Amino acid sequence: MGRVSRPTAIIFDWDNTLVDSWGSIHDALHNTFTHMGHEPWTMDEVRLRVRQSLRDSFPEVFGDKWETARDVYLESFEAIHLERCRPLAGALELINWLDGNAKLPIAIVSNKTGRLLRKEVDYLGWSKHFIAVIGAGDAVYDKPNPAPVTLVRESLKQEQQENIWFVGDTDIDIECARNTSCFGVLVGMETKNKLDTGKTFVDLPSLNNHLIDLFMAS
Repeated sequence: MGRVSRPTAIIFDWDNTLVDSWGSIHDALHNTFTHMGHEPWTMDEVRLRVRQSLRDSFPEVFGDKWETARDVYLESFEAIHLERCRPLAGALELINWLDGNAKLPIAIVSNKTGRLLRKEVDYLGWSKHFIAVIGAGDAVYDKPNPAPVTLVRESLKQEQQENIWFVGDTDIDIECARNTSCFGVLVGMETKNKLDTGKTFVDLPSLNNHLIDLFMAS
């Protein structure tokens, strides 16, 4: 992959891109599946299958009882998610550098329910860094549909729309990047799967170092 141009804005996924959420998601799903009489997913299955928002994924799993399952999941998740919300290594440093040094507009687009997403961002004290925090249910459709990114674009100046990066950890993030004419950046464990994307990084410090190089060179 050749050298890429510096971004004019960056949109981040949230779960397992900036924070470690697998444990909370797995435990809430375990409670939900058990309550609904389903065989719970293992952690490996959770990592493989969790991509879409609740309103997009639960009807496929629970059929016409998906709203009951959603309520069980949300109650289970909300009871544990803040105390377990932990930034991934390098996340705070990356956010501080982008906002404080690069003066780059940054946003979040996640398939986590919007009100819970914003609670986590607030809990970490990060809300001040982001121009928009968009979760599931905030737009007409959820990621990978373009609707959430369209909301972010409304907060950007025209010149900031030229080279938006979308940074995430799964294939659905890269699909969303393609659907919205963003430059897809994959970070973390999924990089080993060689998804068709613009750039890959093994972790957030590697991404941060690359961005510093881009900005210092321009």
